[in-house]
Amino acid sequence: MANKRYGKDFQLETAKLVVEHGYTLKEAAARLGVTAWSIRQWIKRFRQSGELPPEGTAVPQAEEFRALKRENQRLRLENEILKKAAAYFAKESL
Repeated sequence: MANKRYGKDFQLETAKLVVEHGYTLKEAAARLGVTAWSIRQWIKRFRQSGELPPEGTAVPQAEEFRALKRENQRLRLENEILKKAAAYFAKESL
């Protein structure tokens, strides 16, 4: 496998997906075609340089994104249950 080189802008924006926007390393890696290990290294380097907030510092956007992801997952589950219930009652009324 060839060793790919990514520019600083790409690396920083990818790191921000994880740190500021709440993506997991695995999600960001899969979407962008890079390894989770690379992203982890970029995050570490950008935190050391001050371009990203230190580890443990809450980033409001990331917290909000995580909360919205959890709510979305819960709503999808509720929607699925309601669909099954509607199908059940429709079948019962025949």
